[in-house]
Amino acid sequence: MALAFIAFVAGALVSLATSWLLVTRIERIGERLALSEALLGLLAALAADAPEATSSISALSQHQRAIGSGVIIGSNVFNLAALLGIGAIVAGTIALHRKVVVLGGVVALWIAVCCAATATGVLPIIAGLILASAMLSAYVIVLGIRRDVLARIPLPRIFFSWLSSAVDEEELELKEAGHPARGRPIDSAVAGMALIIVVLSSVAMERSASSLGHHFHIADAVIGGLVLAAVTSLPNAVAAVHLARRGRGVASLSTALSSNNVNVVVGLFLPSAFLGVAAPSLVGNLTAFWYVAMTALVLGLAYVKGRIDRRSGWLIVISYLVFVVCIVVAV
Repeated sequence: MALAFIAFVAGALVSLATSWLLVTRIERIGERLALSEALLGLLAALAADAPEATSSISALSQHQRAIGSGVIIGSNVFNLAALLGIGAIVAGTIALHRKVVVLGGVVALWIAVCCAATATGVLPIIAGLILASAMLSAYVIVLGIRRDVLARIPLPRIFFSWLSSAVDEEELELKEAGHPARGRPIDSAVAGMALIIVVLSSVAMERSASSLGHHFHIADAVIGGLVLAAVTSLPNAVAAVHLARRGRGVASLSTALSSNNVNVVVGLFLPSAFLGVAAPSLVGNLTAFWYVAMTALVLGLAYVKGRIDRRSGWLIVISYLVFVVCIVVAV
């Protein structure tokens, strides 16, 4: 058990440090490829989600499906509290554009509902994967497609104008949030090595956490949904709080929502389609419900106020703490 504890702490520290290195190199590669700021944010979110996805796949491959799904869904709940709740508390307020909230919010809420429907057994995993992937793909296409090409799509003129305006507002603030250095060939090699280290350290972290949890008779739901979920989400949390303190509200929101969307599609639905999904349970259903509810809460506060202020931030954080208490009581 002492070795398992050392392996968990070492795996967590290495994973966190290397994830940050991976994200920065991915951003430079995206800059070299001349990706839009929004697409660059999605790519960075994919890299930052490597610890969650790897931990989930490792658990699923060991037939520990409650831990696998708990890591992903639990980390999404933690993301909302840490990235936006704590970000607003630290920064004082996170100013947002309502069009950006609606654009990203529709995608995030759709994927959250698909996730909850699959976790509770309402939807089969393949149906959830198709529905969530279709929405995420459409969002990526809208962000990356040129305006002249988008104009050829048979959309109502009012909808086209609104959509173009929302994408422009998101792109503008993401660009102001920070322009990474142009990548060099060495960055691809560094990113590849960092990804390998993240995968190995995340596997070690998941295996050691499982061993410790089983030794001390801690429920899989707590191991995955609370412990691993929080630890694997810290790189995103640090980045989002940094952006919030710099007054980059849209970038903070995009980081949180994109991370959650990628988590569900890449970290949960895709591997579960091959390795199996956790059977519905009280704790699993509660976690899935809280994910949808907190997503709706965050988006509602952001849209109504046009920002997430310190009071709203505390409300989001308290909602997460209530979730933690409910999970502990439920197990």
